[in-house]
Amino acid sequence: MSRVLVPAAALPGFPGATTLSLEPVEGALGLYSVASPQAAGLRLFVLDAALHLADYKPVFTNEQMALVGDPQPGSRGVLVIVNTSDHQASVNLLAPLVFNADTGSCAQVILEGQDWPIRSVLPR
Repeated sequence: MSRVLVPAAALPGFPGATTLSLEPVEGALGLYSVASPQAAGLRLFVLDAALHLADYKPVFTNEQMALVGDPQPGSRGVLVIVNTSDHQASVNLLAPLVFNADTGSCAQVILEGQDWPIRSVLPR
């Protein structure tokens, strides 16, 4: 699923990133690299939550969904940012990147009032 995503609001730390390139990582189903031609220092890895985190059921507010054009549940994608520091892969479940599969609009949102960890260690 190579595609271009368009942030509805600036990504934290990368205010100039007006487009994001989402590229699959070869040999790793549901793992993607994210870069931006406008922000040379931006390189993230994200994981498709639907494929890898069956118990992850974040609740998005109407305002958060409005940021990405109010997609129907079947057109909504949820990616979680991967962190590989400490020689252990973890994902940020508190601040996912939600996107509208129909339009490419995306936003990183904070799931306020929900008990999701910032670092959830992935099993090996």
